[in-house]
Amino acid sequence: MNELLNPYRPTDERLADFQEVEKLFGPEVLTDESCRCMNCGIPFCHGAGCPLGNVIPEMNAAFYAGNYRRAWEILSCTSFFPEFTSRVCPALCEGSCTHGINERPVAIRKIEKCVIETAFREGWVAPVLPASRNGKSVAVAGAGPAGLYAAEALNRLGYQVTCFDANRQPGGLLRCGIPDFKLQKQVIDRRIQIMKQEGIEFVGQTVVGKDISAAYLLRNFDALVLAIGTPAARDLPVPGRELDGVHLALEFLQGQNRVLAGELTGLPVSAKGKHVVIIGGGDTGSDCAGTALRQGAKSVMQIEIMPMPPQERSASTPWPQWPYLLRTSSSHLEGGKRRWNLATDRFTGESGHVTALEVHSVDWSFSPEGKPLKFVATPDSGETIKADLVLLAMGFTGVPAEGIVSELGLKQTARTAILSDPARKIYAVGDCANGASLVVRAMADARKVVAQLHGEMQ
Repeated sequence: MNELLNPYRPTDERLADFQEVEKLFGPEVLTDESCRCMNCGIPFCHGAGCPLGNVIPEMNAAFYAGNYRRAWEILSCTSFFPEFTSRVCPALCEGSCTHGINERPVAIRKIEKCVIETAFREGWVAPVLPASRNGKSVAVAGAGPAGLYAAEALNRLGYQVTCFDANRQPGGLLRCGIPDFKLQKQVIDRRIQIMKQEGIEFVGQTVVGKDISAAYLLRNFDALVLAIGTPAARDLPVPGRELDGVHLALEFLQGQNRVLAGELTGLPVSAKGKHVVIIGGGDTGSDCAGTALRQGAKSVMQIEIMPMPPQERSASTPWPQWPYLLRTSSSHLEGGKRRWNLATDRFTGESGHVTALEVHSVDWSFSPEGKPLKFVATPDSGETIKADLVLLAMGFTGVPAEGIVSELGLKQTARTAILSDPARKIYAVGDCANGASLVVRAMADARKVVAQLHGEMQ
């Protein structure tokens, strides 16, 4: 158990490289952990927790019995890419584990990772070929989590699938946004090779709506699946935003990933020797912190307008809901500072480059259960924070109306999500249809929409 509570490689060791920080635990550690699964009559981990509906109690039982192949077979019935979710999913299943009511939940994600890595090592993961082709073709725009999942699901149903992506290699944010220290890109390459053997075609460096028209795809394919994510990052239009040294988080993260992949010879944005301030307290901000520390930042501070979450599950998110509480990532443990209740007023600089940001504190009001409701500025709370590099990690706002949306005349929601148009065989999946969310939710949505597409194509 103690090993599971400290799942990372030593801090000094992992800060010296971009290898995955989390250890891969084997059956010698996880067998007793799988035994903790209560085989609940109503497994909330399976129903209320996992968007993919992974059959977790049965997987755990097979794992405990030492039947690792059976555990993999159970897992692969509901999840096409467990090697991704077992690395980057926050484990919604664990948030609804019955053990979590009054103690530590079962380490489901770590068991899942052991199962899929054992399956790869033993050669059980092989191309899944359709029994027959149905003579119909589908173009998938976007090769991120939703696009890859849709492509795999469609291929298994007998469609001929071609996946187009703006990047050189498939993977979307799995490849270009998530740091290597959370997801090594060889893990993606391994899966893409299998998908190619299954007959799925990938076309890189091609933006649908720019390099190739969406109208062309509609003429040459029987259906079009849009899995383009939410490319519009939330900006911070305050005075001084135009200064050099103020960047969107993905500019920073993608630059490092592309250097590691050999696509670039130098970092477009570097934190080396700089005082780095990250605005945004979520996972992207945490990824920026870990990357900045590895690049040799002089200091790292992550600030957030939201209040500091409670140390224990908030009453506003009772079990089996995903708990609202303070989460500390591997990057937070590596160094730097975190601050809450701070709003940014402006960036200041010298000779056109940012040198500081001016902020003020805010006071939050809460519901009786502890949910943050609204905030007001704290009087006389202004302060200046030194910064040579500011990274904006405040999430994403939706899909721009220009490009593929306008070309196809698609409708959008008030939050600029794309609405599918089944009459013209155009289907939106993942973040572009629902707003920015988790990898596992994008995959689950792709599976649901592919089922709809398949039903309407019969």
